Amino acid sequence: MANHKSSLKRVRQTETRNDRNRFQHKTTRNAVRDLRVATDKKEAEKLLPKAESMLDKLAKTKVIHKNKASNLKSSLRKLVSALK
Repeated sequence: MANHKSSLKRVRQTETRNDRNRFQHKTTRNAVRDLRVATDKKEAEKLLPKAESMLDKLAKTKVIHKNKASNLKSSLRKLVSALK
């Protein structure tokens, strides 16, 4: 166990960040999943900017790699544009 005051604070901060990152990552995965199962083009076009924004935020905070976010955004755009 940590002995220094600063070490104890860092442990608390890390736990808080882990919880926040886990929640944001799971929420983003759910948004991507909802977009993938959407069959209506108008609905999918409405969901796309929200999902892309979430992916950008995860990449900015380094929860996921920026290339992974880019690849996911690209595949989602292709999927939405292929809908009728």
